[in-house]
Amino acid sequence: MGFFIRHLHQHITELHQEQQGNIPTNFQVFRGQGLSIEDFEKMKKTKGGFMSFNNFLSTSRNLEISLENFAQPATQNPNSVGIFFVMNIDTAVCTKLSTPFVEVGQVGYYKGDEEEILFSTHTIFRIDRIEQIKDRNTDRLWQVNLTIVGNQDDDFNKLTAHLRKESTCVAGWARFGHILIKLGEPEKAEHLYLILLEKATSDKQRSNYNFLLGTVYSNMGEYSKALSLYERSLGIRKTALPPNHPDLASSYGNIGSVYYNMGEYSKAFLSYERSLEMQKIALPPNHPDLASSYGNIGSVYSHMGEYSKTLSYYEKALQIKKIVLPPGHPSTALTESNIELLKKKM
Repeated sequence: MGFFIRHLHQHITELHQEQQGNIPTNFQVFRGQGLSIEDFEKMKKTKGGFMSFNNFLSTSRNLEISLENFAQPATQNPNSVGIFFVMNIDTAVCTKLSTPFVEVGQVGYYKGDEEEILFSTHTIFRIDRIEQIKDRNTDRLWQVNLTIVGNQDDDFNKLTAHLRKESTCVAGWARFGHILIKLGEPEKAEHLYLILLEKATSDKQRSNYNFLLGTVYSNMGEYSKALSLYERSLGIRKTALPPNHPDLASSYGNIGSVYYNMGEYSKAFLSYERSLEMQKIALPPNHPDLASSYGNIGSVYSHMGEYSKTLSYYEKALQIKKIVLPPGHPSTALTESNIELLKKKM
């Protein structure tokens, strides 16, 4: 499979060089497809951010075929949303990024009618606009406008650098477990952390591995196990660390999240407040962890129906995120989306 992918990429690159003189500098392509409702909700929250097509990307210069033959039929599935992508392409960006594409209309299903453009893998776009398309047959048809970007984009560089930094917050084998969790492989991360916990030789290691195991079980929805491990880690940290240490605040914050997911909002609120109090003492005023705590407390108030307090905490979180996070960061987009939804309730 790896050989096939590499060969196809090389072939697209060669054809791209041959066709360069026949392709306009700036043009639009279209793509229609279905997207699960869950994935579409995630996309809406990252408006202004970035998305990558990790497979070879088939697009068309023909608007009607993309919309009528692909996007609209996708709405017939009650669990999906029909997406009509409008993609703005700058060939100078593609050349600079070595993002090749090729016109393959003569060999596609629709022959010359579709004017199919095939992009190589990992093409990256900025999400410019997401708007509902009025259709008398459905309310699940949306247009998403994209612009091709890459490492010439300052926002993209800042975002990738920040995400790379986030991924190195845990070191050694523990970092590998962190990656497994991100990849949706919590069982493998659980197995790794159990081995590391068994071989731990210090209180710091034991507290960290209990904490990380708690995160695994929380992601798996096994909240009683997660709570037990978080509290065990907290007990070790209380003995080993000074009062108001950021690691203690992290423990209280994660315990609060477990209670929140269990629907025990009063207990979640107390843990979140304890975490925030410690962070205000131990951390600078614009630290990202403070933003997380403000957001967590705001979510609790939301479930209690106290929307004015919710808005206040969400806005505090957003203010910090806009200062410390790069443009297009998913966390900022999520908070902005939460504020929009909240204002509709008020």
